[in-house]
Amino acid sequence: MTLPGAPDLTALRPRLPSPLRAAEDERFARHGVRLLLKRDDLIHPEVPGNKWRKLAPNLRAAADAGRRTLLTFGGAYSNHLRATAAAGRLLGFATVGVVRGDELAGRPLNPSLARCAADGMRLVFVDRTAYRHAAEPARVAALVTDAGLDPDSVYVLPEGGSNALAVHGCVDLGRELRGAAGTVAVACGTGGTLAGLAAGLEAGQRAIGFPVLRGGFLDAATRDLQRAAHTAPVAGWRLEDRFHFGGFARVPAELEAFAADFEARHGLAVERLYVAKMLYGLTTLVAEGAFPPGTAVAAVITGVPEPTA
Repeated sequence: MTLPGAPDLTALRPRLPSPLRAAEDERFARHGVRLLLKRDDLIHPEVPGNKWRKLAPNLRAAADAGRRTLLTFGGAYSNHLRATAAAGRLLGFATVGVVRGDELAGRPLNPSLARCAADGMRLVFVDRTAYRHAAEPARVAALVTDAGLDPDSVYVLPEGGSNALAVHGCVDLGRELRGAAGTVAVACGTGGTLAGLAAGLEAGQRAIGFPVLRGGFLDAATRDLQRAAHTAPVAGWRLEDRFHFGGFARVPAELEAFAADFEARHGLAVERLYVAKMLYGLTTLVAEGAFPPGTAVAAVITGVPEPTA
């Protein structure tokens, strides 16, 4: 990917298709279910998984339009903010992250936000009430003005990076899994990955999305994203809302113990906020007999653990 006036940087070159590996796990095998791990976390060392798939087409669009500043939104532990900051550093974009929670402005940065700052992202903290409307055009215009940015240089990415281009970027994830598994499981934050994944699967396959936030809004959000991407809503997906563990960034002891055990079993570093909840939910569904014997289930490993101090 080459930016106007910038050298050709190969640091964002992905490893695609991402590996698909069998995982021997007696919790699945005793029910006649075969577990596969779709290692999207290995796509790129700094912009892994669904973040690369969603960002790549948006970065191309920004470069083609001559927009050299990426402005986006997220919480204090946002994987999307970290991925955007890293991509910006690698490709020469300036980055601005609008962070939910103005109370954070006077505190030391947590490791996730510290990583963003280290990658050159300018952090703008917004109170939680205002944040709900921060992505509205008038609010974005005000943010751009307040930050002293040239409006013609700014490319706006939604929270989580989920927009029509992102959905198209995730369609290839489904295509890579065609014929490999009857069911594909993925964690969901804003619905973009699930929308594209489901659109890319072939007839007879189905996707299960595991929301990591409370609220029950993802069904409509996923369908809206499919419509926006002109991939007519498909029926081959559903949501499992039971495994958010109280909401985003909530990792109770039971989930932590499960993730640590999964790591020990499979030699895989399990990201806690998304991937662990999906794996826990999938393991529970298997124990409940949700899949007939002989089913192959692919779990998409969308990211890596958060940075530590």
